[in-house]
Amino acid sequence: MSKSPAAEAARRRTFAIISHPDAGKTTLTENLLLAGGAIRAAGAVRARGQIRRTQSDWMKIERERGISVSASVMTFDHDGLMFNLLDTPGHEDFSEDTYRTLTAADAAIMVLDAAKGIEPQTLKLFEVCRLRDIPIITFINKMDREAQDPFELLDEVSSKLALDPAPLYWPAGSGGRFKGMLDLRNDKFIPYAKKSSTDEEGHPDPIAFKGNAVVQYLDPEEKAELEDNAMLVTEAGKPFDVQSFLEGHMTPVFFGSALRHFGVSELLGGIGAYAPAPHPAKVNKAGVDTHVAPGDNEVSGFVFKVQANMDPNHRDRIAFLRLTSGRFTRGMKLKAQNTGKAMSVNAPIMFFASDRELAEDAFAGDVIGIPNHGVLRVGDSLSETGALRFAGLPNFAPEILRRVRVKDPLKAKHLKKALEGLAEEGVTQLFRPMIGSDFIVGAVGQLQFEVMADRLANEYQLECIFEASPYAEARWLSGDRADVEDFVGKHKSAMGQDIDEQPVFLGKSAWEIGYVAERYPKVRFERTKERA
Repeated sequence: MSKSPAAEAARRRTFAIISHPDAGKTTLTENLLLAGGAIRAAGAVRARGQIRRTQSDWMKIERERGISVSASVMTFDHDGLMFNLLDTPGHEDFSEDTYRTLTAADAAIMVLDAAKGIEPQTLKLFEVCRLRDIPIITFINKMDREAQDPFELLDEVSSKLALDPAPLYWPAGSGGRFKGMLDLRNDKFIPYAKKSSTDEEGHPDPIAFKGNAVVQYLDPEEKAELEDNAMLVTEAGKPFDVQSFLEGHMTPVFFGSALRHFGVSELLGGIGAYAPAPHPAKVNKAGVDTHVAPGDNEVSGFVFKVQANMDPNHRDRIAFLRLTSGRFTRGMKLKAQNTGKAMSVNAPIMFFASDRELAEDAFAGDVIGIPNHGVLRVGDSLSETGALRFAGLPNFAPEILRRVRVKDPLKAKHLKKALEGLAEEGVTQLFRPMIGSDFIVGAVGQLQFEVMADRLANEYQLECIFEASPYAEARWLSGDRADVEDFVGKHKSAMGQDIDEQPVFLGKSAWEIGYVAERYPKVRFERTKERA
């Protein structure tokens, strides 16, 4: 049976999960995989031993600290649809990795802690989704703990995010009083059973809310309260409108407890029903801005992430390619737009976190891994003709700069190679001053340096020291070539190059950058640079 690219793309749902740290994102990821039949048991993030580690947190440092520091991809088939779940780091120090991952997503699940509501990092990530016009589904988690009033949570979504919340379910109590939730569209009550996360038995089946069986779960007062609240939210709020959701004006709201696997199947059903299939992507073809559609014959896609040493035994390096059109088949030749070089993709990978299997074919919306040795980088555009160029992914100016040196001077060459590899992945940014031999490493937050030190030690056997840098700010230079060269010639002691050999001004303070920018109005000092 031949698979048409358009029909197969229509089956795809590619979505990312965003949240503040500790809102339960990794637990929800686990339980979505469980609900989709992809794994048999959800592993607790801080479970003892390796046997039941979480699927999505596969790095050693992630398992030790119980946090996600690297985006991972999990693909699973469920209910006639193919789901590509992109798990993003919740910690703000890894916001660049999250931003890049969101470029590959068609929708986002925003996880809120029912007790805390919208937290600062949630707000930041939401802004990124808004920049990219990504529709958002809201999951209010941890209803089995004491929570804010659901009406207050909806008000917060409405006021802080300027989104119309449209609840599809309504909770009966929270914490110790949490009894389940009412399906507002079908008038069914979904009972919640108090049980441990290791309990194999599921929650009771949904029952008719108006029927007699509901008395097993709700006393008359609780039933009346739930009925009143459901009527109030239905009459006061806007009804859920799929078009409004796809345009980014409305968010469907689900409630539940990821840890207790409650409300997760309903969320997965909502993703399947409402999240968009892949849509046409903006592209530049021979200098002309146009679009490629998922059903187009030519295979195309862009690299949004590079990950090295997922399998330390093989020193591998995998480029994550989000496909945007055509039917990709194993062994196919693809060309990189920036180099024009063709590469045969003989061992493409479908991901299940760090587990993997060979992909025989893939379609728009899918994410495949391409093993390569430094050929592909974040922001590269791939297609059969090599003529398509997708918008590049941005690099942001780092907020912290550190000098790095290796304890064993004989390993200086190894350090250069390791730092370049990590910079190509986007873990940190690397600057080489024009004068002097030290490397300057830039990061958004302190935790990035800790992850970097951990990976240098474990993957490259390099003991490194991070020291205070004489520089506090980095800016990319742009403008007419003659003006930039003139500036570089006069400021060699403060100049460096990034991994692409682009000129970077390294300032001692933000004040110095402002002062220099005023004196050289023809040179632009950029906070972002497009990787392509």
